[in-house]
Amino acid sequence: MSEEVHYLTQEGQREHEERLAFLRNVRRQEVAERLRLALEEGGELVENAEYEDAKNEQAFVEGEILRLEMILSNAHIIEEKGPKDTVGLGDKVTVQETGTNDTEIYYLVGAAEANPRAGKISHKSPLGRALMSHRVGDRVVVNAPDGDIEFVVKAIE
Repeated sequence: MSEEVHYLTQEGQREHEERLAFLRNVRRQEVAERLRLALEEGGELVENAEYEDAKNEQAFVEGEILRLEMILSNAHIIEEKGPKDTVGLGDKVTVQETGTNDTEIYYLVGAAEANPRAGKISHKSPLGRALMSHRVGDRVVVNAPDGDIEFVVKAIE
């Protein structure tokens, strides 16, 4: 097992705990019922597609349970400390790409909680790494596949 520290916000910890409880208490039983029904259908197990599918789903559910247990057992909760001078984990950062008028807000979280579609970026992502420890007004350069992109830090919450 990995001893890597997983940074989570309090909200992220709650979401991971809820998902783990759902998998343990609901999905496990649903998959067990699918397995039972597939076995009752009879026939050769080798030829029973429903049984194979249920076994694969069981393996996925158990793997996800183990992954969540590992994250939660090695979790470090990010403390919210109010206004800060520099960007750090748990901060909402408003940035503006140089040459545009549009601003974007990103919530800097640990890798286990990252969800770019929801504006939650990992501190290990290219943009997250570039923003860490910078101040309002600083220019940061992100090395992207299409070339370097420059942002200006507009606000830190």
